[in-house]
Amino acid sequence: MLRVDTDSPPQPPRRAERETLWGWLYAEAIFHLFPWSARFLRQPMAFRAAGVGLAVAVTATWILAAVREVGPAAVIGWWAGWSVYEVIVRAYCKPWVKEGPWWGRNYRPASRVDLVSYVATKNLIIGVVFFLALAALGLLD
Repeated sequence: MLRVDTDSPPQPPRRAERETLWGWLYAEAIFHLFPWSARFLRQPMAFRAAGVGLAVAVTATWILAAVREVGPAAVIGWWAGWSVYEVIVRAYCKPWVKEGPWWGRNYRPASRVDLVSYVATKNLIIGVVFFLALAALGLLD
């Protein structure tokens, strides 16, 4: 189980006063692709190691799918496992979701249902894009 910290809860990212397009894209990529924040580093070493190991395993599964060593069912299984892990970590490290237009930076505290919906939708879109890219390259049977 996650350790309860006595420090203040995490704060949502703030928009820079003069944000460039590249700065905005970088901030969006970090927010959506990495569920961790600095709070993650204060967790027990075993929990951090498990998280890094799971991230490596999921990435390796996608790479193995690209070289036809594993099938789509294995990728979907690993991706579902990653999604469960991501909901747990985001509830601790980034417990907020965007409100308003997708390009905005208005955040609000997220309930568990919000996090599950966000992670499921985001990972479904990422998975579809990856599978379509593999199919377009002729790497799926």
